[in-house]
Amino acid sequence: MNKSHEVEYCNLELRFDRRQIQNLIRDLIQEGYSLYWSETDIFFLISVRSGRKLVKLRFQRIRNRYKMIGDYIIKDEKLSELLEKLINDTRGHAVVKRFKDRQIVIESIMFGEIIRLVEVSGMEHRIIYQKKPIVTVEEVIQAFQSKRAEERALVLRYELDYELSVLHEATIEGREEDSKLSKERLQTLRIEMIQLEL
Repeated sequence: MNKSHEVEYCNLELRFDRRQIQNLIRDLIQEGYSLYWSETDIFFLISVRSGRKLVKLRFQRIRNRYKMIGDYIIKDEKLSELLEKLINDTRGHAVVKRFKDRQIVIESIMFGEIIRLVEVSGMEHRIIYQKKPIVTVEEVIQAFQSKRAEERALVLRYELDYELSVLHEATIEGREEDSKLSKERLQTLRIEMIQLEL
């Protein structure tokens, strides 16, 4: 075990089926870890002995699947590698903080892939990597060529005209309840029109 190795796993959002948990247990045993597990109606717990420390991995049952919950500080390099393999295999989300010398490297992971990498030294932080959103040229062209908003705006004008005539009739005939409903409908149509114009 590397004494200087320390990794913190936060905001884990990993989803499993029972087979994947059994594979994790098998991998831990093959790596030589002493462990035991227990299960209730709500949780599946795996307790892993790492040196003198006991790490309890908690999985919450959600219908027929499991979700890994909690934050973990791991000081064992092999155990860290297994946890990261798990994040990758389940295409999970996590924030991973790696502590080295007087620096912290923070990885934001979504769908098993690093989307942002930040290095923190004292009060300073530096973005090492940030994944750019992927928008293809075709999607941009398609957005400019789309006529859906214009077509909806045209239909919306007809709906507004119709609803105004309904309100006019209800007001003249003294039907207060119909007037109130018509005003509410006009307000909804007005908001939609404003959103389309933006």
